[in-house]
Amino acid sequence: MLTIEGSGLKLCDGVSRRSFLKIGGLAMGGLSLPQLLQAEANAGIKSSQRSVIMIFLAGGPPHQDMVDLKPEAPVEYRGEFSPIRSSVPGIDVCEHMPLLAQRMDDLAVIRTLVGSEGRHSAYQCLHGHKTLPQPPGGWPCFASAVSKLAGPVNRETPAAVALQPRIGGAFWSDPGQPGFAGMRHAPFAPNASGSKDLVLQGTSLQNLKDRRTLLKQIDYLKARLDTTDVIDGMDTQYQQAFDILMSGRLAEALDFEKEDRATRDRYGYGTTEPAGYGDAGWLRNEDLLVARRLVEAGARVVTLSFGRWDWHGQPHGTNFDNARDHIPALDQALSALLDDLKDRGLDRDTSVIVWGEFGRTPKINPRGGRDHWPSVGCALMAGGGIRTGQVIGATSARAERPVDRPVHFQEIFATLYHNLGFDVDHTTIDDMTGRPQYLVDHGTYQPLPELV
Repeated sequence: MLTIEGSGLKLCDGVSRRSFLKIGGLAMGGLSLPQLLQAEANAGIKSSQRSVIMIFLAGGPPHQDMVDLKPEAPVEYRGEFSPIRSSVPGIDVCEHMPLLAQRMDDLAVIRTLVGSEGRHSAYQCLHGHKTLPQPPGGWPCFASAVSKLAGPVNRETPAAVALQPRIGGAFWSDPGQPGFAGMRHAPFAPNASGSKDLVLQGTSLQNLKDRRTLLKQIDYLKARLDTTDVIDGMDTQYQQAFDILMSGRLAEALDFEKEDRATRDRYGYGTTEPAGYGDAGWLRNEDLLVARRLVEAGARVVTLSFGRWDWHGQPHGTNFDNARDHIPALDQALSALLDDLKDRGLDRDTSVIVWGEFGRTPKINPRGGRDHWPSVGCALMAGGGIRTGQVIGATSARAERPVDRPVHFQEIFATLYHNLGFDVDHTTIDDMTGRPQYLVDHGTYQPLPELV
């Protein structure tokens, strides 16, 4: 929260240490806003404004009830939904996805996502790598890696923004960790304690402009901060932090209520009430609209969590009860996002990826649910110049395993890096020991040739 007030240890000029730290905090998962802001452009694409919007379906979406229906399978496998034809002959999707079916020309459907650890966690979708082993400093999330390599597009908008809510288990609300990219590249997470934290409280804009009082405290704080990574370059970063706050560009992007009514109607109106079983993210269509606004403002990577897709069955409602709520909401919001990006000329420069940490069991359990199934899952991709209007991969007759073209998580990350202009064969980031680390497993995974 941006606050020039409060109590606590008073520094020599009367400004409390607690208040000083709050100015930099701005709800970045415990990290300071200035830590995000040091621009380091190692890859020579700083002028590019290519971006990625990543939509995480927390809990694992049911692939066989969305994009890989098996109407000929026994009833205990095929479930309650029927397939409908899409705008691309031969590609059928769930009856609760009519809007996306009409936009199949703009989508690539991956039916054979593999490589899941089988853990309830946003980690693999955000970082690309498995949890273990970790190099010194830990793997940076995709957003932090991009921030490290390309820096911000402008001084007013962080390169990496995470809209994940602070609801339920940390394994789902994690905005992504900066790892060896450095804390200054941690994603900015306005939903961590509410977007209203961007409002100036208890001070005037003129008082904020006088940074000298605050910057004098850096030497004092050095003795109280645990890592040189936090303090490195803080003078410059605080200058940039205040530029962000005073420009209002970031706050403007987050304020989706300023959109015209017709646009908001297209996206639909979600809720911040806990979705699904009540222990994970919200089902908020507006966050996809905010993602578009952030891309326009200059964000390179925007991640968000949409709903709660872990449906094991009664007493919390069957897989199909919950799907009748979630799938139409995703259908409306994602369709609106694709249209919005195209209408604004942003679609070729903005990649969209929609996925979860794994798929669901082919056989419906006695409670009407589907359980965890890391053997195969699904993903939707759009934009960024990829070839759309196609399906990649095929599964067995009961959606149990890939029988054609398994696609690994890291192949998708390689594709996203490619869309942003990074060569995964040559681009590296140094870990904490100075050893260069490739963005994906070197020599093993490449961008999907079907798409690029």
